[in-house]
Amino acid sequence: MKKKDLPGKPNARRDFIKTSATALAGFYFVPRHVIGGPGFIAPSDRLRIAGIGVGGMGQGDVRGVFNSGKVDIVGLCDVDDTRAKASVEAHPKAKYYKDFRVMLDKEHKNIDAVTVSTPDHNHAVQAMAAMQLGKHVYVQKPLAHDIYEARMLTQAAEKYKVVTQMGNQGSSGDGVRQMMEWYNAGLIGEATKVHCWTDRPVWPQGLPWPTQAATPPADLDWNLWLGTAPYKDYVPNLLPFNWRGWWDYGTGALGDMACHIIEPPFRVLGLGYPDSAECSVGSVYVGEFKRGYFPESCPPSSHITLRFKREGKEELEFHWMDGGIQPTRPIELEANEIMGDGGNGVIIEGTKGKMMCGTYGVNPRLLPTSRTAEVSVPQTLYRVPNGDRGHYNNFVEACIAGHGSKEFHQLSSPFSVAGPLTESVLMGNLAIRSYDYREPRAGGNENQFDYPGRGIKLLWDGANMKVTNFDAANQFVKREYREGWTLGI
Repeated sequence: MKKKDLPGKPNARRDFIKTSATALAGFYFVPRHVIGGPGFIAPSDRLRIAGIGVGGMGQGDVRGVFNSGKVDIVGLCDVDDTRAKASVEAHPKAKYYKDFRVMLDKEHKNIDAVTVSTPDHNHAVQAMAAMQLGKHVYVQKPLAHDIYEARMLTQAAEKYKVVTQMGNQGSSGDGVRQMMEWYNAGLIGEATKVHCWTDRPVWPQGLPWPTQAATPPADLDWNLWLGTAPYKDYVPNLLPFNWRGWWDYGTGALGDMACHIIEPPFRVLGLGYPDSAECSVGSVYVGEFKRGYFPESCPPSSHITLRFKREGKEELEFHWMDGGIQPTRPIELEANEIMGDGGNGVIIEGTKGKMMCGTYGVNPRLLPTSRTAEVSVPQTLYRVPNGDRGHYNNFVEACIAGHGSKEFHQLSSPFSVAGPLTESVLMGNLAIRSYDYREPRAGGNENQFDYPGRGIKLLWDGANMKVTNFDAANQFVKREYREGWTLGI
């Protein structure tokens, strides 16, 4: 980064260069990285990064960008001192904060980029605050908690001309690019149907909110952790992981895994916003013929069907299954061959064939799998060095090169891609929450309800972010923040 002139001497550096020009004539300027010898990285080629949420996955994100060798960690922020301890010890020169707003206010002049690795419900406010200061952002998946937030972050990335990346590392892997090249070569014809599945959730879902409040640990700022979410008393076993199963904070199995699993077919087929969404969900019975109703909690399992209209092509039917539900095995798959990677996977059906992969797009195969070794297509797409392990470096290099650079256009999951992908993921949750929406039954007693969002297909106007045939569903497009919190737009 260029040094500024000293205060009170605005022309000092310019005058020095001007008066020295004759003396320097005839000499060659040698780049500083050459003077410094092998492995030296000039200050102008280094990136100053601050981490928001630096325990657990956040610790990995901070370590990932730091290991590029071109990053100085200058700030660390976490509401939980114990969870942050390892990152703080690994980067003793970084200033530590509990409130990201305070960190950005005090340190923004010393920060070039920010990693956001907090629970889903705070992603948007933290990423937006950084982007509005002109900072590049790396945000864990899912990009946002609700569809409106995802759209606003996508638009902000372009407005503020910053480098962005979502933390779905499989998007930097070779697998998705191999599948794109197969598809572009016409090996499976035109896609007609997609199946995606996961064995998540692996945390409790489909249960009532705990009634027994507890005292938060002394090293946790519970109010800051809640952030945008409605105030509730602290309960045990919510942190550090099980928040994923509660709508106030998490986005369920879809939010956890769909950005990894849906991304390959989303990229391969060049999809945008779906036109409709429908779902069925697993039930929890609390007595004979007595179905539990737990609207604060994500369901134990679900099956989502999205439909994408494509100009000049047949409508694409896109299936998502979680909670251990899986699609029927393709007839092309041998009896003892593993479908996907066992617990998770993707199958794309086409008019001329099928292809399959595991989580993150790994181990792509044509079906029958013997066909994979029999075909060869030219490599036409850029490969990220080190594949999915190069996802952080993919971001760091683009930040150093700047918005609009070659490296910027080589990003694997910029918000221009991650935003629409996240919106499609969250359309599944929109359908699930609509399924659980209920109204008192006309003429019934206080324990009788109707569920008008069940058994229907939600028609989606993607451009305007609106369900057109069931207005009650639109309350889940954009949630209300707790007083004192705002997206700042």
